[in-house]
Amino acid sequence: MSRYYSYINTAALLINQYSGKELFNLYLKNYFSANKKYGSKDRKQISHLCYCFFRLGKSLKEMKTEERLLAGLFLCSSDSNELLAYMKPEWNSKVFLTAKEKFEIIFSEAGEIYTDSNLESIFPWEKELSPEIDFNFFCSSFLIQPDLFLRLRPGMEMIVKQKLKQAAIECTNLSESCISLPNTSKVDTIINLDNEAVIQDYSSQQVGSFLQMVKKGSPYKVWDCCAASGGKAILANDILENIELTVSDVRENILFNLKKRFSAAGIKNYTSKVLNIGSEDFNYKDEFDLVIADVPCSGSGTWSRTPEQLFYFDEKKINEFSSLQKKIIKNVIPNLKAGGFLLYITCSVFKKENEEIAAFIQEELKQNLIAIKILEGFTKKADTMFVALLQKPLLSD
Repeated sequence: MSRYYSYINTAALLINQYSGKELFNLYLKNYFSANKKYGSKDRKQISHLCYCFFRLGKSLKEMKTEERLLAGLFLCSSDSNELLAYMKPEWNSKVFLTAKEKFEIIFSEAGEIYTDSNLESIFPWEKELSPEIDFNFFCSSFLIQPDLFLRLRPGMEMIVKQKLKQAAIECTNLSESCISLPNTSKVDTIINLDNEAVIQDYSSQQVGSFLQMVKKGSPYKVWDCCAASGGKAILANDILENIELTVSDVRENILFNLKKRFSAAGIKNYTSKVLNIGSEDFNYKDEFDLVIADVPCSGSGTWSRTPEQLFYFDEKKINEFSSLQKKIIKNVIPNLKAGGFLLYITCSVFKKENEEIAAFIQEELKQNLIAIKILEGFTKKADTMFVALLQKPLLSD
């Protein structure tokens, strides 16, 4: 049997056994650890096939797994591919075409069997999108692997760039402090992560412009209430001066990882708490000049990185996340000082998690909107995010 058929068969086996309950990269890691016969090239080919399958989202669902793997490889390829050349040479000669043109070829060759054989069927929730998002462009972005982005920490810009140059790492300078690299770049042995540079998506770095707005008011007491691994807190520490930082999360193990990152980043003076801010009986006694609420969400703006989540997504989750987000924001508003700022962030593309929550904060919770924006990362091989900066009225207002 050709090794190419072996790759297809193994990828089909992996996909058919995968339930979507864990990140696919962890599932793959465990599988390859238990099956040592696969070499480095084998693992790379099989993994790529699987991710091409998931990048098709909700399209071509009627196809057999093996057929859909090849269709995914065709749609995600922009250069000649040796597997495609062997198994589908007529497709391999057309990889330079647009995604729409490729879908038309698949539809034509299938004898009009697949009714969902079009670009728009990848993401069937156009009506739920934040209104500023270009739907067709967004659908196309799922077929492209995002880049890796570094945020160079203050004073470390020249050091990091020199290290990358010496290691012959391909990269692009997007700004003085932001660098993009191919997704497969190995930088952890080249630079001191979190100390010299932070792995942080391009759009996530753009949140810094909202922190610059807050800086004018000189907040000094900051609470990152859904801190996760601490990326936004490190960003706030680098932009805002002399802050008194509190970080919290509902998951104690996540805060353990955050503490390790903070140690590497040289952040020592902070308070860490395990808090369930979405609970009905939440009651936390403290006041802050700035609350950063990077809330739990669908993660739909990051699905180009984790396309298995697109494949398995259930639309009812949108309302579940929206409800949780309202609870979290309602619970943290009492902890804002008069005149204090709320920075609301999601990595979602759904308006119910974005603009509608911003409207809820203004209309129901009576906060003043300062700035609002969709960060369209899908145009830059990056994540897409939503950010809204609001301010609590002064007591005299």
